[in-house]
Amino acid sequence: SFLPRFMIWNTMMGTSILSIPWGIKQAGFTSGIILILLMGILTLYCCYRVVKSRKMIPLIDTSNWEFPDVCKYYFGSFGQWSSLLFSMVSLVGAMVVYWVLMSNFLFNTGRFIYNFVHDINVTDIVPGTNGSNKVICPSAAGGHPPQNRSVMFSSGNNTGFELFEEWWNKSQTVPFYLIAVLLPLLNLKSPSFFAKFNVLGTVSVVYLVFLVTVKAARLGIHLEYNWFTENDFFVPEFRILFPQLTGVLTLAFFIHNCVITLLQNNRNQENNVRDLSIAYFLVGLTYLYVGVIIFASFPSPPLSKECIEQNFLDNFPSDDIMSFVARIFLLFQMMTVYPLLGYLARVQLLRQFFGNAYPSIFHVLSLNVAVVGAGVAMARFYPNIGGIIRYSGATCGLAFVFVYPSLIYMISLHRAGQLTWPALIIHIFIILLGLANLIAQFLL
Repeated sequence: SFLPRFMIWNTMMGTSILSIPWGIKQAGFTSGIILILLMGILTLYCCYRVVKSRKMIPLIDTSNWEFPDVCKYYFGSFGQWSSLLFSMVSLVGAMVVYWVLMSNFLFNTGRFIYNFVHDINVTDIVPGTNGSNKVICPSAAGGHPPQNRSVMFSSGNNTGFELFEEWWNKSQTVPFYLIAVLLPLLNLKSPSFFAKFNVLGTVSVVYLVFLVTVKAARLGIHLEYNWFTENDFFVPEFRILFPQLTGVLTLAFFIHNCVITLLQNNRNQENNVRDLSIAYFLVGLTYLYVGVIIFASFPSPPLSKECIEQNFLDNFPSDDIMSFVARIFLLFQMMTVYPLLGYLARVQLLRQFFGNAYPSIFHVLSLNVAVVGAGVAMARFYPNIGGIIRYSGATCGLAFVFVYPSLIYMISLHRAGQLTWPALIIHIFIILLGLANLIAQFLL
């Protein structure tokens, strides 16, 4: 019974963990912690409704149904197509985030190796702390493109370095280099080979927790409590930008479109709810730990908490050994998960349209070129993973987390003549929360 909990934890622990400290900074420290707890409980409840949704259907064997089948049963072809659409939003959104992050990690890794091999000591012209545990504030350097701000002290010639900087550019060249590796992998008929690397995800999350703990032990805790007042170094405990965190959390706790599949292999089906709850508890604990520790140990003063980046690894310079190892781990993990996500998107979309997950190499290639193109475009022009995560999270979360589970539950109760006023009010309120969450992303 340990396995299903672990699988759910492993599937849910995605790239969102890198943005949680930034989300806490946007919401304020205290309200950030409260929101992580509340969103964890709310998304768990909605996930529980998804798991139970098949059992509420009378007189039909639903044992091999997925959640889109349940949506189709209740809402006809609209349910089927809309659940497909939102499922694609979540998958393609995740693939775009992966592309942006892989470009970031590949860029920093390449730069680290180049500087190490050529014995180049690069000092970023960015505000940062001094000493052996350097923390930097890339956003404070303002208007310049972040990848080209470095001063070099080297024993060798400068032209080679300038040439390297030109050909190894975070947004202009590196996202294109990834195409050569990943596009061929996407076209494989079955990505089962990559599923074997699932353990990499666990290793990289465990390593991230280790990195966060070591950094915090060295940096110490820097906290100051002000409820609403702005301060040069600290953010208020409550900020009006808090929906940016709820958007990120909707994706961070999102497993609703595949939870039925994950729990199907559970030997003791009666333990599903318990295993799901334990998995959610562990995921929430991991997010809380990383988010709180990074936020609390961020060295302010001299730096402001506002400096916490959307990917917290960007707050460590590219020559930081521990961050270098973390980036390598995450890069390999994402390169194995990316083809799996592409495979899921392909199966869902092409099977729906053509009745076959691999109609022809032409169909598959066209779909994959479109998905890769979206990733490259975002890495080139809008490399803000926090933004991409919160928009795609709030969009697909609206359907799968808030609206469908609540509507299906209310309809099934109504048909059984068991719908009460409290149940109606609570579930309408959940739907309105999901709607408010989505609208707020575009207002803030």
